[in-house]
Amino acid sequence: MIIRNTAAFGEEVRKRRKKLGYTQKYISDCTGLSVTFISDLENGKKTIELGKALLLANMLGMDLALKERDERQ
Repeated sequence: MIIRNTAAFGEEVRKRRKKLGYTQKYISDCTGLSVTFISDLENGKKTIELGKALLLANMLGMDLALKERDERQ
């Protein structure tokens, strides 16, 4: 999936968390991230810290990859 904004990223994180059956509180307890941060990320807040977002994605078993965009897109 191509993620072009924070809302799309947050939605994918939320879907994965729910698929795994995890609550935001459980993720908070496992990572040390606040429930507020997790909620903000899932709701597409634009000022989320990248390092924390990557930590959360990693904990959920998600990989992020950057690639050059095809110039025709």
